[in-house]
Amino acid sequence: MQFGSLRQLTLLSFLVALIPLAVLLWHSQSSLTKMAKIAASEAQFSVDMARQIGAMENIAIDVERLIRQYHVLKKPELQQLTESYIQRLLEKLQNVCFELPDQFPCQSVENRVQWFKTNPNIEDPLLLDAQLAEFRRAIAELHQQVDALLDERIEQQQEYVNSVQQTQAWSTGILATFSLLLIVFASQLILSPVAKIERIIGEIAKQSEVLPGISKSGPKELIEVEYKLHWLADRLNQLEHLRHALLRHASHELKTPLASIKEGCSLLTECVVGPLNDQQKEVLSLLNSSTDRLNLLIEQLLDYNLLLQQAKPVYEKTDTKQLFTAVLTDNALAIQQNHNQVNIDIKVDSMLVDPNLYRRILDNLVSNALAHGSIGRPIDIKLYRQADMWVLDVANRGQKIPMELRKSLFEPFKRGDNRRNDRVIGSGLGLSIVADCARMMHGTANIVDVDYADVCMRVSLPLSEGLS
Repeated sequence: MQFGSLRQLTLLSFLVALIPLAVLLWHSQSSLTKMAKIAASEAQFSVDMARQIGAMENIAIDVERLIRQYHVLKKPELQQLTESYIQRLLEKLQNVCFELPDQFPCQSVENRVQWFKTNPNIEDPLLLDAQLAEFRRAIAELHQQVDALLDERIEQQQEYVNSVQQTQAWSTGILATFSLLLIVFASQLILSPVAKIERIIGEIAKQSEVLPGISKSGPKELIEVEYKLHWLADRLNQLEHLRHALLRHASHELKTPLASIKEGCSLLTECVVGPLNDQQKEVLSLLNSSTDRLNLLIEQLLDYNLLLQQAKPVYEKTDTKQLFTAVLTDNALAIQQNHNQVNIDIKVDSMLVDPNLYRRILDNLVSNALAHGSIGRPIDIKLYRQADMWVLDVANRGQKIPMELRKSLFEPFKRGDNRRNDRVIGSGLGLSIVADCARMMHGTANIVDVDYADVCMRVSLPLSEGLS
């Protein structure tokens, strides 16, 4: 499906999701209108029937009164008036009986009325009383029939209202669910290109050689973003290759002249070419310290370049005691010169880690502690398990690191303000290498506060990757 733009896709999705809600609104409005009409008609019917039966009862009373008066007075005008009232009663009876399902009460009333019309001159008072009693009973039964009809229609109306409510509830649930499904479908149409862009960004972050292909359909803005991300990936690969080549060639090319400079300084220091005065010796010491610092920078650059070229860690079961012993052996001379006591507390016999990356972490942390820790003060190295993490703490005594500088020290070429014990100006790559090695093994490196030392570097690796 091809859409001109993300705006069109969003608007169309919004409109499609509104269709079920519009149908629901129309259905609700239709149901309410129908119910209002039914309620109005039923109310009108009830009022009319109540009026009709009320009028019939009043006329029936007048008919009974006139019949009794005629029975006593025998006046012709009373007979004519009685016949007129009976005719009105029959008209009302016809209107009422037209709506009744059961015609028996109507027939009973009509029979009594016809009897009175055919027998106007009733001499027997007992027969008259009996016929009038039957007449009243027939009118009462008719009234009851009308009341039953009204009650039945009210029940039917209530059942209809309940059925409409139930239908409305079901239709609301179905249409709301359908609208929700349309919203989910529309959101997938919008989010799927975004998810693909996220995958492309993730592949770029992993420095993958092959990226997901550019979409053939979808919003044009997101397709343009995919084109730009592919271009960016190509550009980053070019820059990455250039950076690796520059670091590799520059580092190796600097080794040769540096070795010649160091050899020359060594010959001058040993007075092979002749004796030196005090000023010359001072200049020579500066040259020696500068060559040592330059050599350290080149080694760290080579180490950093080698770390950057490593695609992913290679996990091996590593003997932690053997690894720590090897690191302390390599740093034994610096430990002896600074008169540091190294306290080791290893509570993990072995770990599944990349031994080369973990060795770099240990080397740089120990070197950092020796370079910045107080001379003659102990250095504490601890390795233990905490929850689902392997934790390495390397702590030393000395000047505390301010909170605002702690995070930046793990960035490349960032150095602290503290002066090193070996008087060499560092490159700012040591802690950056530690952080990168920990990150490659899905861990973290940071500076924490402990109660037994002034500075503590902590490296935490997840147990899922470091299960022994």
